[in-house]
Amino acid sequence: MTSRLSLILALALVPCALAQDAAPLKLTLHDAVAMALQKNPLVILANLSVGQSHQDVRVARSALLPQGVGTLGESAHRINIDTAFGSAIPGFPQHLGPFDVFQTGVEFNATIFDLTLWHRYHSSQAGVTAARAQEMTVREESVLLVVSQYLGSQRAAADVAAAQSRVELAQALYDQAADLQKNGVGTGIDTLRANVQLQNEKQRLIVARTQLQTSLFGLARLLNIDPQRSIELADQVQFFQTPEISADQTLAHAYSTRPELRQIAAQQHQAELALRTAKDARLPTVTATGVWVEQGLGPTSVIPVYQYEGDLNIPLFTGGRIRAEQAKAELAIRQLQQQEQETRNRIALEVKTAIAQLDSARNEVTVANLGIDLARQEVEQARDRFQAGVANNIEVITAQDELARASDNQIAALYRYNQSRAGLAHAAGQMEALYGK
Repeated sequence: MTSRLSLILALALVPCALAQDAAPLKLTLHDAVAMALQKNPLVILANLSVGQSHQDVRVARSALLPQGVGTLGESAHRINIDTAFGSAIPGFPQHLGPFDVFQTGVEFNATIFDLTLWHRYHSSQAGVTAARAQEMTVREESVLLVVSQYLGSQRAAADVAAAQSRVELAQALYDQAADLQKNGVGTGIDTLRANVQLQNEKQRLIVARTQLQTSLFGLARLLNIDPQRSIELADQVQFFQTPEISADQTLAHAYSTRPELRQIAAQQHQAELALRTAKDARLPTVTATGVWVEQGLGPTSVIPVYQYEGDLNIPLFTGGRIRAEQAKAELAIRQLQQQEQETRNRIALEVKTAIAQLDSARNEVTVANLGIDLARQEVEQARDRFQAGVANNIEVITAQDELARASDNQIAALYRYNQSRAGLAHAAGQMEALYGK
C-alpha cells in the first residue's frame, strides 16, 4: 500500500516538474556572461590547458631531483668460462653453474650540474603564464560573443515592442477613420489607407517577433542551454552615460592588460630560454649514480653489495644538433617579435576605432531621441487635423511612417552605442571586468 501511494504521488508530481522545466529562463546580461564562462566548451578546454601546464612544471622539476628505485629479484645464472676468458682454463670445467642469485636494495641517480635542465624548468613555468594568458583571451572572446548576442536580442525585443506600439497606433487611426466615414465626415479612401497601414504594421510585427526568436535561439546556443527551454531577457535596452575617453590612456591600458600581449611575452621568454638551453648544451654535465643491494645465493646468505659512480660528460660532437637548436630558437624569437608588433598595431587600431564609434553612437542617440519626440508631435498634429476635417489622412499615414523610421533609428542608435561600449571594453581587455562582475 505504501509503495502504491508513493508511485501515485510520483506520477502526480511529474506534470509539475515538466511545467517547472518548461518555464522560461530569465537572464540578465550578467547571468548570461557568468553562464558562458562556466559552460562554454572553449573556456573549459583553455582551463584544462592551464592544468596541463602546471603538470609540465612538475615533470620538468622532477628532472632536477634525485631519482630512486627499489629492487627485489631472483635470477638464475650459468656462465661459459671459455667464452668469458677467451680460452679454456686447464683444470676448470667449461661452465660455472647453474646457480641462483637473490638481491634486494635501491638504485638512485641524481644530476649534479646540468644547466639545460634548469632552463627547461623555467621554460615550463613560463608555459603556465602563457596558458593563463591564452585562457584569458578565450574568456574575453567568449564574453564578447555573449554580450553581442544579448545586445542583439535586446534590439530585437525593442523592435517587437516598437512594432506592437505601431500596430496599436495604426489600429486607433483606422478606428478613427472608420468612425468619421460612418458619421459621413470621412471618405472611404481614408479608411482604406488606414487599413493598409494597419496591415503593414502587423506584418512588421510578425517579422520583428521572428527576429527576436531567432536571436534568442542564437543566445541559447552560445550558453549551451537545452533547445526546449525558452529564454526571456531580464534587462532592457538602456543608455549608459560614459565620460570622455582619452585614446592615449586607453591604449596604454590596453597594452598592459590585453592577454594576447601577455601570452606573446611569455612565449618570448620561453624562446629565450630555449636559446640559452641550446647554448648551454655545450657545457659539461655532472651526474651521480649508485646501487646498494643485499645480494647472495639465497635470502639467508645475502651480504651488502654496492656501487657508486660519478660521471663528467663533455659534448664533443653532436652532428650539428646544438647549432640547429640555436638557429631554431633565434628564428622563434624573431617570429614572436614580429607577432608582437603586429598585435600592438592591431590593438591600437581596435582602440581608436572603438573610441570613434562610441563618440559617434553617443551623438546618434541624442539625435535619435530628438527625432522620435518630433515624430510623435507630428503624428498628434496630423491626427488633430484629420479629426477636424482640414486634411485627409495622407498626412497621418506619412506621420506614421516618419514615427516608425524615428523609432527604428532610436533602437539602432541605442544598440550601436551599447555595442560600441562592448567593443571598447574588448579593445582595452576589460570585457570580463565590465560584464562579468
